[in-house]
Amino acid sequence: MSNCASSSIRPPTFKGAVVLSLSAQLVTNYSRQITPAYYPNHGGLELNNASFCNLTVSYSHQNQTDLVSVETWLPVDNWNGRFQAAGGSGLGPGRFDMSYGNMAGAIAEGYATTSTDAGIINPLDPYSWVLESPGKVNEVLIRHWGGDVLNEMTIIAKSVIEDYYGRPPDYSYFNGCSQGGRQGFELAQKYPNAYDGIAASAPAFHWAQWTPAMFWPQMLMNAIVGYPHGCELDYLTALAVHECDGLDGVVDGVISSPKACSFDPFPHVGSNFTCATENRSMELSRAAAVIANASWSGATDSAGNFIWYGLIYGTDLSGDITGTGIAATSCNNSVCEGKPVPLAYQWIQLFVQKDPNFDFTTITRQGYDDIMLRSGLEYDPIVSSSNPDLSEFYRVGGKMMTYHGLYDQVIPIQATERYYDDIGKYVPDVHDFYRFYEVPALPHCFGNGQPTIVFDALRAWVENGTVPESLPTTLTDAYGKRNNRILCPYPQRAIYLEECGDSADAACFACAAD
Repeated sequence: MSNCASSSIRPPTFKGAVVLSLSAQLVTNYSRQITPAYYPNHGGLELNNASFCNLTVSYSHQNQTDLVSVETWLPVDNWNGRFQAAGGSGLGPGRFDMSYGNMAGAIAEGYATTSTDAGIINPLDPYSWVLESPGKVNEVLIRHWGGDVLNEMTIIAKSVIEDYYGRPPDYSYFNGCSQGGRQGFELAQKYPNAYDGIAASAPAFHWAQWTPAMFWPQMLMNAIVGYPHGCELDYLTALAVHECDGLDGVVDGVISSPKACSFDPFPHVGSNFTCATENRSMELSRAAAVIANASWSGATDSAGNFIWYGLIYGTDLSGDITGTGIAATSCNNSVCEGKPVPLAYQWIQLFVQKDPNFDFTTITRQGYDDIMLRSGLEYDPIVSSSNPDLSEFYRVGGKMMTYHGLYDQVIPIQATERYYDDIGKYVPDVHDFYRFYEVPALPHCFGNGQPTIVFDALRAWVENGTVPESLPTTLTDAYGKRNNRILCPYPQRAIYLEECGDSADAACFACAAD
């Protein structure tokens, strides 16, 4: 094994780029508590006193002024012979805290790991990099963010791994959720030979649709000048759950069969309820019913035509539970105002309007139609990552696994369902290489019900041919009871065997199609 010195590593070479620097740093006594939020597709774990070689390669593309850096961590003592790349989150392609948590998890389990910043210095501040000037986006960085440097990251990481250890990795994996999930699909679609296995959960593909679609209920609030209290939306959500809870055979305060659920909020307008967050009695407003119904139904254009999917009944609309709600408001006594998800209005301001000072509260119904249309036309070629033709990835033997929460509060699960169905047009036996699991009660990427052995199942599938069937999960129901359940590969779902008698026992469930 090479020592941790830049002189022992050959600068990687690949077409169209020039390596500007290669630095090596031996990191010792590195410790970090890693939660499943930072290490998707895995369980949480603790990293103590780890030693690894941090090799960072910075490069630029010919005829461009970009500076892209790829950071690769190489375990000193416990390399398991495998490579696990870490995906990004939100507008961050990598090399920031979320990605570093992912990389720390990989190091703890003996993987060599890598991440790319795609040339973006501060991904958490899109105002610092999206626009070159008002009216003009930084197309180079946007294309890098969209994924055109992902394969370069892979080439660099594999090159330094081989130089450091004296041999290439036995197996290569990619791991991510949300933005990282989208990146995983981008790799499978465009670079099918890059990875043997890809764990890509709650994928943010169709980015140009779901991101501005998060602004849909906020635009409607401004249009009707009606801003419901968060507890009004929570009340309607609770009524919807009560209406549909038992349709899956188990009364646990969780909707596990959303396709069977139908709920009309309007008959409840005028009903009295206790608003717990404000400690007072309240009468449900019509505005609350309008906004909740729109959030569930999804965005439409001015003529009522479908634009994008809505959220599943039971999902947190107000943000009171998860901290992120597409219909969130901020209230001072009886006066409320909209509180949009930052990613939604930042996308509209910077990417679509190309004006950091654009007042998104002035968007009209017709203006929203135009924003949604222009968003797709301009950015689908860059960041859609939704080509269902995975035939080449299948042909070379790649394997992929995905989980997606039914209660995802930002990325509707229906798009992932549609994508899976569309793959079958190109690879009829899609189950032979791709498994997708819908997770009851789970919000975006992490939280209640999050599966923690997805990556392990993927690795067993890649290396041993062990085909994943049901996966275990633990769900805390609305009454605080922990339930051991199973997750079934789509289009199947977990069916409760009533004669078994214990809905907290995974053995009382079986996989079956509706």
